[in-house]
Amino acid sequence: MMQLSLPYWHVDAFADRIFAGNQAAVIPLEEWLPDAVLTAIAAENMFAETAFLLPDASGAADYELRWFTPTVEVAMCGHATLASGHVLLSQEGVGSAVGDTITFRTRQAGVLSVARAAEGYELVLPTTPVAPRDDPALLASLGTQGAVFRSTGGAEDVAIVLLEDEAAVRALAPDMRALAATELLAICTAPGARTDVVSRVFAPAWGIDEDPVTGSAHAALAPFWAERLGRATFTAHQASARGGDLTCRLASDSEGRERTVLTGRCITVVEGRFFLEI
Repeated sequence: MMQLSLPYWHVDAFADRIFAGNQAAVIPLEEWLPDAVLTAIAAENMFAETAFLLPDASGAADYELRWFTPTVEVAMCGHATLASGHVLLSQEGVGSAVGDTITFRTRQAGVLSVARAAEGYELVLPTTPVAPRDDPALLASLGTQGAVFRSTGGAEDVAIVLLEDEAAVRALAPDMRALAATELLAICTAPGARTDVVSRVFAPAWGIDEDPVTGSAHAALAPFWAERLGRATFTAHQASARGGDLTCRLASDSEGRERTVLTGRCITVVEGRFFLEI
C-alpha cells in the first residue's frame, strides 16, 4: 500500500464570487496514476470535473491535462482548464508557471491555453462546428420543441437546441433518464435578456445532469451565435442554479485555425491536500 499526499485546489470557475460559476478540483501530479484511481478521486470530489495535470515532458506544452467527471474521462472541459490556469498563474510555488500564459497538452482537444486578462483570464479552445439535423428523440427527452444542430467535428459530440427565448431555456425540465441514453452534450440556447446569449447544458450520460457553466459548450456556441449575431464577440450567461457569465470571441491561431476565446474569472475556495492510499 502506497500513501500519497496530493496538492489540491477547489476553484469556482467563470465566477466573480464564491458559490457561483462551476466548481472544479485541480490536482497536480508527478506522474499519471491509474485511470481507475483518477476516476475514484473525481467521484470523491463530486464536481462536474476534476482536472489532473503534470509537467509536459514532450515539450509541446507547459503541462499535460486530463479531466474526469464522477464517472468518466471527458474529451474537453473548459471550466476545469480555466481553473487549472488560475491555480498555476495565481499561486506561488506551484509547478513551473512563468509569464502570463500557460499551455496544456490534452489527449483529444489539442493544445489549450489560459492567459491573464484584464477581466480575469482568457481560455482558448478549438471551436466545435454544427449543422442542422432532425432529432425528435432528443427534443422529446428535453421536453421542448426547437431547431437541432449536431456537431460535425471537434473534440466532443454536442447538440445545440435553439429555442425561442430565455424564458423557454429557463423553463426546461428534461427527462434525465431518457436524455442519458444519448451520449452527448445537450446545449439549449436562445437570445438573452441581460446578455446576448443564454444557455443551459445537460450531460447525464457523462455523470452530470446539468452542468453549471460549460466552457466546452461555448466552443460550439461561439461560432453558432457569431454567425447569427453578425459579430465575433458577444456576452453569454449560463442559466443554471449557480449561474455564470463569460465573454465569447472568435479568433484565429497562428496557423489560421478558428478558435474560441472565452473570458472569465475564477475564485479559489479551498486549498489543501488530498490524501490517498493505493
